[in-house]
Amino acid sequence: MSESEEKQTKSKASDLQTLNFKVPRAFKKSFKLYAVEHGISMIELLREGFELSRKNRKS
Repeated sequence: MSESEEKQTKSKASDLQTLNFKVPRAFKKSFKLYAVEHGISMIELLREGFELSRKNRKS
């Protein structure tokens, strides 16, 4: 992740917006368990996944 992208993901609390969508119960359980097992928050996992997807689609 570039420095500017990292700054964008580490926003002030006042800059944060709610991202609201529904996922299947099994997906949420798996997602949360994965985050806990790797010592990261669900938000961090979502951000990492999004950045990885962006990088993969640039080619």
